[in-house]
Order: sequence, then C-alpha cells, then structure tokens
Amino acid sequence: MKRIAWTEQARADVRAMDRAAAMRILRALHRFAETGAGDVKALQGDMEELRLRVGDYRLFFACSSDGVVEVRRIRHRREFYR
Repeated sequence: MKRIAWTEQARADVRAMDRAAAMRILRALHRFAETGAGDVKALQGDMEELRLRVGDYRLFFACSSDGVVEVRRIRHRREFYR
C-alpha cells in the first residue's frame, strides 16, 4: 500500500466540500493507493502529474518512486479544466 500525503491546498479543498462527496473521494483515493484501481490518466505535457476522476471531482496528484501519493488539489470538473 502506498502512503498518502496531502498538501495544505488539498486539505482545504476537502474541508470545503460536502461530507458525502469528501467520503466518496477518500474511498476512491484509498482504493487507488491499495490496488492502483481507478480512472487515472497522466496530464498532458507533464508525465509526473496524474488525475483521478471521482464522479464530478478531479484529484490532481503525483506518485513518487518511494510509494508516496501526494495529493495536490481536488477540484470540481467545471473548475479543474479552466
């Protein structure tokens, strides 16, 4: 299992959303950390940064070689692609 690290901005993003959406995102993130399962794509132009899709939300994160998933941002899809 990979370890999950949060940036301050990502923590603020989770706190700002409703509880049901936050729990859905946390479950999907833990599932990805344990099994690698999920709708994950590399962002175009940067091979380090990845995107995990959870319903209408997008998690912006990076995986390091030592098994750490660093969650950088969590945005609604209408805000993420602007």
